[in-house]
Amino acid sequence: MAAAAVALSNGSGGDSKAEFAEIYSRLKEEMLEDPAFEFTDESLQWIDRMLDYNVLGGKCNRGLSVIDSYKTLKGVDVLRKEETFLACTLGWCIEWLQAYFLVLDDIMDNSQTRRGQPCWFRVPQVEFKTASGQLLDLITTHEGEKDLTKYNLNVHRRIVQYKTAYYSFYLPVACALLLSGENLDNFGDVKNILVEMGTYFQVQDDYLDCFGDPESIGKIGTDIEDYKCSWLVVQALELADESQKGILLENYGKSEPESVAKVKDLYKELDLETAFHKYERESYNKLIADIEAQPSKAVQKVLMSFLEKIYKRQK
Repeated sequence: MAAAAVALSNGSGGDSKAEFAEIYSRLKEEMLEDPAFEFTDESLQWIDRMLDYNVLGGKCNRGLSVIDSYKTLKGVDVLRKEETFLACTLGWCIEWLQAYFLVLDDIMDNSQTRRGQPCWFRVPQVEFKTASGQLLDLITTHEGEKDLTKYNLNVHRRIVQYKTAYYSFYLPVACALLLSGENLDNFGDVKNILVEMGTYFQVQDDYLDCFGDPESIGKIGTDIEDYKCSWLVVQALELADESQKGILLENYGKSEPESVAKVKDLYKELDLETAFHKYERESYNKLIADIEAQPSKAVQKVLMSFLEKIYKRQK
């Protein structure tokens, strides 16, 4: 097993993470040895390093949730070897997808760190300029087109649902349900609950981007500088008077430290920390009620395991 994969299993306190780490090494080795890819020795080393650097190092909640959800749905503590391999493989597919999203996200946001280390595109010898230039040309808001009046809760919700909720929350459970032989059409309520949970998770992320400890969350927040449609700025626009809105319009989306500080000071003046904790409490209570209304105890247990992982998280 690769050293990085061994590190993934250390301190997990359970078999799932160790099994998951072992399958990562197997999948990576099979890909690197696949004759369909005409890799040179140098390119093989590059891909090996790139995968370990970007895929490993996170909490692996999405991937592990496939295994844990599948076990819960089957009502067993231990899966057969073939079932473990299939569940882990699906889990790693989600983790590799997540790694791809994070690399692009860091380029778009011009971020410095991810998971406590330099973003991949900032690592010496990593060629990112062409890809990032093409991407930024397509998606970056031009200076003259910035318009905070377009930001509201409905816009934020749509972004969150497609950016985070579906692949981070619904996809792992959908994979587990399909492995269990279930028809996803029968689990519309479960999908809705998980999408709501993903929305709650992203609001937490928006809050931590501004008020979280970079040492704990593993990155330096840049939502203000990047003109993101963050939950915080949407709330600020709703609560601010005309003078305060002027401060936002003047400083939001600027990278200068003094502009960022003015926006953060305004957030504190509007007491958005209290507003967030109120939102967090109300969201949690509603999710609990919706989960308890589910007829399947196994599904309830799966949903509660997700909620327990994210409630009042600090990273």
